[in-house]
Amino acid sequence: MNTRLKTSCNTCYNRIYVWFESYVKEVNKLILLRLVIFVLGLIALSLGISTTIQVQHLGLHPWDVLVVGLYDNIGLSIGSWSIIIGIILTTISLILDRSYVRFGTFVNLVVVGLFVDFFLWLDFLPKATNTWIDIIVLVCGIFIMGIGGGLYNSVGLGAGPRDGFMLSISDKTGYSIRTVRITTETFVLVIGLLIGGPVFIFSFIFTFIQSPVFQFSYERLTNLLERIEIKLSHKEESAMSGSD
Repeated sequence: MNTRLKTSCNTCYNRIYVWFESYVKEVNKLILLRLVIFVLGLIALSLGISTTIQVQHLGLHPWDVLVVGLYDNIGLSIGSWSIIIGIILTTISLILDRSYVRFGTFVNLVVVGLFVDFFLWLDFLPKATNTWIDIIVLVCGIFIMGIGGGLYNSVGLGAGPRDGFMLSISDKTGYSIRTVRITTETFVLVIGLLIGGPVFIFSFIFTFIQSPVFQFSYERLTNLLERIEIKLSHKEESAMSGSD
């Protein structure tokens, strides 16, 4: 009787162990997938920013107008100023509402700054020709930024420094995110203009091009990750029923 009980317990233990090991492997795969998508998104965002900077005479995103203006006036590097501004905004977000600051927020501000400098240092991106080709290059850069933003946001590892800052302000003031974004980016654009940053037509229509691309890539990736998680959940249920 004791032998049968021991055998039954061992069998049950082995089944649970095999299921748990399999489940952990699947979870680790999902975590790894999320990290890969997150990093690829940040790299794509950096590539898009670097591409638009090459044709900056057509106008940049308000935050990049500020960064380039600081670089032109003070020095350092464009990526360095991106990191410095990111640190300042993240610090303010931590003071106002730390719920928007996660591990991914710090990775974001460092990786984007480093890769922007890296891509500009490689010097392989199309340069300004002062022809209609520059418009194509700029639009391509905006598209890449939109895709990159959608990719890294879809995995839910934390808002970027700028988004976290604006969400924190919105929560504290009670104003809508849209109002806070417009007000903040207008203020940043004016400062960038005053210090000589590249402001032109595309500075005012940048968001209207980038936002739909961001939404498209964000929704597609979010749905894909949800399907993978559902599949993982079904595997877990099957394994549990098989071990009964």
